Amino acid sequence: MRASTRRPRAGRSSSRARARRSSRIRTTGSSAGSSRGRSCSSSTTRTRRWRPTAACSTIPRRRRRWARGRESASSTSTRTRTARGSCSSSSASAWGRARVPERRLAIVPARNEEEAVGRVVAELKAFDPGLDVVVIDDGSEDLTATVAREAGAAVVSLPFNLGIGGAVQTGFKYALARGYETVIRLDGDGQHDPQQIPNLLAPLERGEADVVVGSRFAAGAGEYRAPFARRAGIRWFAHIVSLLTRQKLTDTTSGFQAVNAQAIRLFAADYPHDYPEVEAAVMVVRHRLRIMEVPATMRGRETGRSSITLLRSVYYAIKVTLALLIGIFRRRVVPLEEA
Repeated sequence: MRASTRRPRAGRSSSRARARRSSRIRTTGSSAGSSRGRSCSSSTTRTRRWRPTAACSTIPRRRRRWARGRESASSTSTRTRTARGSCSSSSASAWGRARVPERRLAIVPARNEEEAVGRVVAELKAFDPGLDVVVIDDGSEDLTATVAREAGAAVVSLPFNLGIGGAVQTGFKYALARGYETVIRLDGDGQHDPQQIPNLLAPLERGEADVVVGSRFAAGAGEYRAPFARRAGIRWFAHIVSLLTRQKLTDTTSGFQAVNAQAIRLFAADYPHDYPEVEAAVMVVRHRLRIMEVPATMRGRETGRSSITLLRSVYYAIKVTLALLIGIFRRRVVPLEEA
């Protein structure tokens, strides 16, 4: 019998064996990758045995070291920025606690006060060298503007006499345009003592009031001597304003005042004309701002003469009383956002 010359199909069987071994390796790698949290998606298609490492096995070791170096550098720079205060809330609060000094302005309305205004400005500068002073020259016919400028004050000269209300409002507009946060108002005749300014500023600094008035009749103010007609007018206005504002006020005609930024915006937008302090007190309360009185001593006039006579006192008393009563119903309340 002739022997068969056909060779066994070793190649087919060997290829099948290799396929089975390859499938077992893939299955083993897939199960190992899933048990390790599937940190690398390419581990299920690799034909070599999976080896656990700190990072994905497909990332070269040098690149892993480079990535770890960038992470450490990023954390270091973050700590540096935090230490410098760019991201730290504690440092931000520290910046918030560091208060910037407020800009303060003294407004001095004056008309024909060349003999007194220079001394007023000099006293203000001696009291606080950093205090800015502006003199509102209300159409003076003498050298009021020149004397005030030589004493070191800024001067705003009005082309004609606007009255005390127009002059004071000009000062508030001046303060608002230049960003002042506190305004001290005092007369140009020298009757207000700058040494009492801290008493006016104290309630503003404590946040207790928006307008502080130096009262000549408050407890501790001392004795104030004035003609009978003037004293009667002051008390009449104080009684009327106290009824309208439901707040006890003793001196609503005082021109010695200190106001904060809210009141500056209000008075720059709307301010009365004749006897402005009386109507201004009512305006403050109507705009829900707070007004407070502190005792203040008034010095006697050394030069010049007061423009308020008996006839003018009666005229102003009638006029301002009617203005107060009518203004309650007709005067438009200017919102502080518009001021």
